[in-house]
Amino acid sequence: MIMTTSTATPRITIIGAGGFVFPFRLIGDLLSFPALRGARLCLMDIDADRLDRVAGAARDLVAHHGFDVDVARTTDRREALDGADFVIITFQVGGVEAYRHDVEIPRRYGVDQTVGDTVGPGGVFRFLRSVPAYAAIAADARELCPDAQFINYANPMAMATAYLNAQGLRTVGLCHSVQGTTRMLARTLGVPYEEVTYRCAGINHQAWILEYRRGAEDLYPRLRETMLAKHLPGRAAEGLAVDDGDHSGAAEEASTYEGGNEQVRTTIMDSFGYFQTESSHHASEYLPYFRKNPDLVLSYIPQRWDYYEICAAHDEPGDIDEQLARLKDDLAPSVEYGASIVNSMVTGVPSVVYGNVPNAGALIANLPADACVEVPCLVDAGGVQPTAQGELPPQLAALNRTNINTQTLAVKAALTGDVEHVHHAVALDPLTSAQCTLTQIRAMTDELLEAHAASLQPELRPAN
Repeated sequence: MIMTTSTATPRITIIGAGGFVFPFRLIGDLLSFPALRGARLCLMDIDADRLDRVAGAARDLVAHHGFDVDVARTTDRREALDGADFVIITFQVGGVEAYRHDVEIPRRYGVDQTVGDTVGPGGVFRFLRSVPAYAAIAADARELCPDAQFINYANPMAMATAYLNAQGLRTVGLCHSVQGTTRMLARTLGVPYEEVTYRCAGINHQAWILEYRRGAEDLYPRLRETMLAKHLPGRAAEGLAVDDGDHSGAAEEASTYEGGNEQVRTTIMDSFGYFQTESSHHASEYLPYFRKNPDLVLSYIPQRWDYYEICAAHDEPGDIDEQLARLKDDLAPSVEYGASIVNSMVTGVPSVVYGNVPNAGALIANLPADACVEVPCLVDAGGVQPTAQGELPPQLAALNRTNINTQTLAVKAALTGDVEHVHHAVALDPLTSAQCTLTQIRAMTDELLEAHAASLQPELRPAN
């Protein structure tokens, strides 16, 4: 897709726009770019009441700033996709109630996930219950907007983005872990972020900061020294900011989520040489070393952070009112990449983002071809162009492959309808396999299949 700056009126669709926190933040990001203030913005959700609240806030924001943006709202997916140039996916199927099964059933088997949305049983089933919705979107999009650029924000990022690309949709998956982590490290070292350069590559939530520099200075020696002195196992940080689960903004201080309790990521760096891009809470779920028993968990994560509990307690109507007031006062973009992709493709002004894309052409040479990888991408009028990163250090590629195994088998289950691949995906998860026998894993997976049966594609539903 190549769009001209003077005549194009980009048609931007957000599917899952009824979420009160994240979709509205994206709307603010889009409006922060002058070239997008004449766009047609279509907000789609299956929940009309939630959608009306977001659409009302969006129109209020547009009117306040005097922009010529057409804000449409619809509960009809085909209407939303018809003629779209950009489609942004932000929904999760099943809401908090389905999420509860993702975390509570595995915990009965000793698999304690602080989030459960990336790999593990929680990540596999968050993906599988979303597959029918992804498949329906893909079928309509191939007919109604075959050239659209899809931007996926839904987790599990690697599985969802891989599946959407396999359905023929040109899709890049976006996260904020690279932005958040590189900012946190600059803050920790007392280095102005605008003076830092870095290079990252790997998979979503487990990408590796391969280079971290300030001009000619390699910051890694100081980073290793500082983090190892500050984040020792068993040491609880004090005076941390309370985290609300919204990480689209630039954090200004250490919190219970990021920068405060970093014993896990610091230990990973000490053992494998490099810092990874997702929080210590999240990172502890992806490997078998940190969550074997409650005492061990407490030694690495002295202050528990539980995303399910945060989601269940969210005051979402209050969230959108707060965001609206802030964006009326200061229409500054967040750290999210989505709006910058749209702006670069519309205007031709280049930007660089970290995107999740198929590993086609061996973007990372020592990861599997069917993996979804996170790499730097150039964006301009020609679209999103991933850059090849060569080989990762072999120990990092090996760690990534342990998570890729689960991701690719879950995608295979969705593409083939083979329920045995669901069992394989969960059984190969590093944390699950460290906690459970194969017999226990099969029983747990069967429970999850039963709990989510109504949302799964027919081939994966238990036969009753």
